[in-house]
Amino acid sequence: MFRRQLVRLNQRLEHRLPEQRLFLRSDNTTRFVRLRPMTQLLGIAAVTGFFAWGVLATSILLMDSVGSGTLREQAQREQATYENRLNQMAQERDRHAQSAEAAQVRFGEAMARIADMQLELLASEQRRMELEKGIDTVQATVSRVVRERDDARKQLAEARRTLEAETGTARTAADRERDVQDMLDYLLVAMNDVGQDLHAQNVSTEQTQNQAQMLALENELLKDRNHVIFSQLEDALDSVIGPLERVFRSANVSPDQIRRLVQQGASSQSASLRPISVSTSGSMAASPDISRANSVLEKLNTVQAYRRGLERLPIAHPVASRVRLTSPYGMRRHPVSGRTKMHTGIDWAAARGTPILSAADGVVKKATRMRGYGNIVIIEHDFGLETYYAHLNSIDVRQGQRVSRGQKIGGMGTTGVSTGVHLHYEVRVNGQPVNPITYVRAGQNVF
Repeated sequence: MFRRQLVRLNQRLEHRLPEQRLFLRSDNTTRFVRLRPMTQLLGIAAVTGFFAWGVLATSILLMDSVGSGTLREQAQREQATYENRLNQMAQERDRHAQSAEAAQVRFGEAMARIADMQLELLASEQRRMELEKGIDTVQATVSRVVRERDDARKQLAEARRTLEAETGTARTAADRERDVQDMLDYLLVAMNDVGQDLHAQNVSTEQTQNQAQMLALENELLKDRNHVIFSQLEDALDSVIGPLERVFRSANVSPDQIRRLVQQGASSQSASLRPISVSTSGSMAASPDISRANSVLEKLNTVQAYRRGLERLPIAHPVASRVRLTSPYGMRRHPVSGRTKMHTGIDWAAARGTPILSAADGVVKKATRMRGYGNIVIIEHDFGLETYYAHLNSIDVRQGQRVSRGQKIGGMGTTGVSTGVHLHYEVRVNGQPVNPITYVRAGQNVF
């Protein structure tokens, strides 16, 4: 049956592809090969298919070459954009640091001016007390002279009465008159001296009052300048403390807890940030400027504590290279089992061997192979925080080793239960998993 159909097909193709003969001649004989229409059709189809395959393969190679070049250029542009963004963030961080240092320098200058003004006020108070003592002395002297003058007048009157009542005295009237005149001259000279002393004391007292009024005016101006300086310092510190507290709250960490733990762990406090204590005597009250200065110093201590706390939080990105997010934190359909379950981390995909970095300073708790996670590194940080780095291709640290932020701990891989090369990254607080993207976004506001 098959042979008959083949014969019929050859007969139908005969008028388009007539039978051909291929002669093969040797020294003694001549032979030929018969090429039937069906054989010719198969040969033509084979040659056509071969050429079509060649054209298709060449086109695919050309398209792949053009596409790879475009993707490479796009990756370079994105990498340049990312590096520019990192440079801008670094410049922004440096500007904030310079602003804080400039504010601290201005605060030191303000405190120096405050100390000089307080010394001037103490000196003026001492001069005022000395003037009061001088006035009291002058008043006592005037009172004494007045009493002496009254006594002299009484003695003069008594002498006159005695002379008038005397009889048979050896003194003449001229002698008594001369004695009286001498007494009056003495009293006039004494009264003149007392008047000059009183005038000098009055002039000195008026000058002292004017000087005290000038000092009081300068003190008011000083208070106004101090108020402006302290207001600027407080506003600058609030503008720094506010964003830092938002970073901690976005990372689900209490700013009060950060400040308390950091201050407890600090071995010593900077001498320049210690509260100001001024020993006063008598009834002088504590200066309100000192209270505001201590408040500013307390805020500077808070900023310092927050900066130390940021250094100990895992807010750095664990992959410095460009990655793509393949699976977020939360409920999802498992790519292997197909069941819906909680995904306790974030998956980032990149090339095999991409460096994986520590998100913060800490101690390696585990560096081994774990079921499901594959090759995994677990790092313990402060404040009860742990970070998990799973499905690694290689591990570059060992258990018990202390690592720093940004230190390479392994390479990205696909070990364990995995469908492709990626990093499974987790953050746990007191053993409970939380959304790592919160810490990554918090780090974007700092680095």
